[in-house]
Amino acid sequence: MKKLRLILGDQLDSQHSWFQEYDDNTIYVMAEMRQETDYVKHHIQKVVAFFLSMRNFYTTIKNLGHQTVYFQITDSTNPQDLEKIIALCIEKYKIEKFEYQFPDEYRLDEQLKTICSKLKIDSEAFDSEHFYTTRHELSDFFEGKKLLLMENFYRNMRKKHHVLMDGSTPVGNQWNFDANNRKKYKGEVPVPSEKNFQTNVSEIVAQIKKTNIVTFGNIDVQHFSWPTSREQSLAVLDYFCKHLLKHFGDYEDAMHTDEKFLFHSRLSFAMNSKMLSPKEVIETVIAFYHAHETEISIPQVEGFVRQILGWREYIRGIYWKEMPNYAQLNILKNTNKLPDFFWTGNTKMNCMSHALNQSLDEAYAHHIQRLMIIGNFTLLTQIHPDEVDAWYLGVYIDAIEWVEMPNTRGMSQYADGGIIATKPYVSSGSYINKMSNNCAKCHYNVKEKFGDKACPFNSLYWNFLDEKKEYFKGNQRMAMMLNLLNKINPEELYKIKTKANAIIENMDSY
Repeated sequence: MKKLRLILGDQLDSQHSWFQEYDDNTIYVMAEMRQETDYVKHHIQKVVAFFLSMRNFYTTIKNLGHQTVYFQITDSTNPQDLEKIIALCIEKYKIEKFEYQFPDEYRLDEQLKTICSKLKIDSEAFDSEHFYTTRHELSDFFEGKKLLLMENFYRNMRKKHHVLMDGSTPVGNQWNFDANNRKKYKGEVPVPSEKNFQTNVSEIVAQIKKTNIVTFGNIDVQHFSWPTSREQSLAVLDYFCKHLLKHFGDYEDAMHTDEKFLFHSRLSFAMNSKMLSPKEVIETVIAFYHAHETEISIPQVEGFVRQILGWREYIRGIYWKEMPNYAQLNILKNTNKLPDFFWTGNTKMNCMSHALNQSLDEAYAHHIQRLMIIGNFTLLTQIHPDEVDAWYLGVYIDAIEWVEMPNTRGMSQYADGGIIATKPYVSSGSYINKMSNNCAKCHYNVKEKFGDKACPFNSLYWNFLDEKKEYFKGNQRMAMMLNLLNKINPEELYKIKTKANAIIENMDSY
């Protein structure tokens, strides 16, 4: 039987069982498609990273002896559409059965179901073999429960997969060392330069421009630094273990204007494209920890494991539990438009300028920059979550909808009404000042609430609480802040709200 197997751009797993067998009657198909480049405006580095990684993967499986068909974005025979590509290959190669791995995005899952329903040949879907959990494992775990607490899910995952466990006891006699992961970085520990590859991507960039794909952001075509093969991805993992892990947990939430990456691994693209599996990443990190326990403390390792075994698997489970309705949620009824400076980085707010320009330059910002700087600002200014979703999905190299949407619409924007977060992650300028050095050289004064030089985050914060107080009045975790809001005298609150509304109406002036 002649089989056609589809490989999507985020299914670059050469360790998958498909590739452990050889069959002359099986043809693999991969394609760069306008369908995927155009459904949202992407950062140029994101498009380049996926195209180059796909081409490297094609070479890998071809060299292993697998029959593979590949459509580049500029190929005249490329239909640029998934259904048309599948139909073309079925007819050309006289295919008798179509197979694919479960996609991680709802839209592709639905599209492939529809495509298969129209086929006149058999079709079958297989697991991607990537995640620790099945799509619906989280739903089963929380069945009948009102609160979907990540911590409960995370502890269950630790026990089920025996990760950082000593029998039934967590290593270190503590499940979570989050309290140890909040140090402010003051330059006291040198940060090793990041692992770079200096790849020349001028050819791919030229192809992207030739086809008039609309992108944004910046790229150095001579020195593209992201891993785009399994070998490079493994090198980044090795580099993280040897040079960054020992300080990762301490400065996990820190921000510094002179350090773009601090001690973060930058493995998210390698994992989300499946060049690396979460299991091998976790096992490698834990093995390195056990071999260097005199140098590396358990909070550094647990903080890293929690992000992957806990948060990453949790977010995926929420996505499949709540879609497709999740994509429409806007509980706080926010309606404002994203300001233009999100596309240029031109703002006088130092924290926003650094976070946005880094995002535009690197297609990357770590989770606190995404959550407590950029996400904080968009929620306080009451931007429509559709606008925020589209920007986050496009700008970050690791952003695939299953991981981006729950983090953005849920964790960051509270548009889901508390499915993920028990309270909105908003703050005034004081948190930013506590966790970074941004405020010291800012145009604005972090201690002022109103006036020309007042930090915009301050008035926006209290205005947000006042605007949404009816919604949050039953939320115990918001009680203290709402209490403080009630103690602000009416004259001062009027000045705060006047300042906040001026900012919201003229965001590009700030």
